[in-house]
Amino acid sequence: MKRRIKAFGEHYHNFMQTLGEKEKLKMKYIVSLLETGDRMPLKFMKFIRDGVYELRMEYNSNIYRLFFIFDDGNVVILFNGFQKKTQKTPENEIEKALKLKKEYYEQKQDL
Repeated sequence: MKRRIKAFGEHYHNFMQTLGEKEKLKMKYIVSLLETGDRMPLKFMKFIRDGVYELRMEYNSNIYRLFFIFDDGNVVILFNGFQKKTQKTPENEIEKALKLKKEYYEQKQDL
């Protein structure tokens, strides 16, 4: 199975620019698993709520998260990402992802 990966706005690209080269390579690898795999290992993906998932990456004791949704079964929309510094995913980051999801569908309707 091959999914089309699509970034909404500049959020994904801005997030990737904050990463070092090795973190970028690992994140791109995990995104490629999402793009090509029928099943994603649970250690890399978690359902958050309302159709929003997080892509999970750990590198050198740093934890990173990237939010995404599935659209039309095969398109993956990448939203905001951040470095996680607490046990729980911060509510403000989840709210930001939900807001971006709403904006995405509003823009999609206008096309």
